[in-house]
Amino acid sequence: MSGSEEPVLLDTRGRAAYITLNRPQALNALNHVMVRRIAEALTAWECDPDVHTVVITGAGERGLCAGGDIRAVHDDARDGDGSASAAFWRDEYHLNARIARYPKPYVAVMDGIVMGGGVGVSAHGSVRVVTERSRIAMPETGIGFVPDIGGTWLLGRAPGELGTHLALTGAQIGAGDALLCGLADHYVPSAALGHFVDDLADMPVRDALARHVQPPTEGQLAHRREWIDACYAAGTVEEIVHRLLGHGSPDAKEAAETLLAKSPTALKVTLAAIRRARRLGPLERVLDQEYRVSCAALSSPDLVEGVRAQIIDKDRNPRWSPATLAEVTDADVERFFAPLGDRELGLAGPGTAPAR
Repeated sequence: MSGSEEPVLLDTRGRAAYITLNRPQALNALNHVMVRRIAEALTAWECDPDVHTVVITGAGERGLCAGGDIRAVHDDARDGDGSASAAFWRDEYHLNARIARYPKPYVAVMDGIVMGGGVGVSAHGSVRVVTERSRIAMPETGIGFVPDIGGTWLLGRAPGELGTHLALTGAQIGAGDALLCGLADHYVPSAALGHFVDDLADMPVRDALARHVQPPTEGQLAHRREWIDACYAAGTVEEIVHRLLGHGSPDAKEAAETLLAKSPTALKVTLAAIRRARRLGPLERVLDQEYRVSCAALSSPDLVEGVRAQIIDKDRNPRWSPATLAEVTDADVERFFAPLGDRELGLAGPGTAPAR
């Protein structure tokens, strides 16, 4: 395999080490090999005194990373026993936690599309840079899945109910809103990214930031906080939809219509997951919970059906089961949070009980 065909390119220049996700034809979607390669590089660079900064970017013009290789998860859930997906998530979530605790500056260049697993390898970093091209989202409910990679931890910490809105609708946000929601730290125009990334080889991160950071354009969510906070504070997804439809704002009505097209099961599990994540504390405990939820989703019909409709057949007409919010029971939701016994992720240590 030539260097250009490697799914992850690794390089060191000056005081920085560089990770380039290199599957541009798949919008740099993460697979298991890529996760392992990144983890190995982080281990080596942590002990290398010549490496002061780690930088992650994506190859191509479209974005950093569109998420995990969901086609592989679909095939594993439909035709296999789910063990391959569970093994992938185990290593991926360990990597997410590793990035969050990395002892050296970890600079994530969140240019273009950054979704799902792409958020996991970027938004847990210590220095997160967005541009006017950034489009960030956790779109899992649209494929019958639930935000993972620490997504419920990240979104649970957003101001008010903004994170609940983003988790349930899967809405894409730009630079200004990513900064507002705590998913990013700095804005650098895309035209300056090349110089910024190169400067990191020669100077400390703070100096490179000082040279290139600019004020971002304002996002949209700040002006929508009133109805988002009022509607998404409801205790159930049904009540959230009811409040959205009754609010009177066209944007609130559009959000309700978006929710009604998502997997009813995924919506209810996502709401429960993000509420529990706020009580769990550290990221590691939330990743343990997300691992339980993700593994349970492998046996849910909505994951296979959602990926089929949105990604494989692209008919955009998923047949959810159950088909309505009213048909999803509390017991259906609780099943996703059941302990896994000796298959637990275990990032938070032994004996960690699920939140309720």
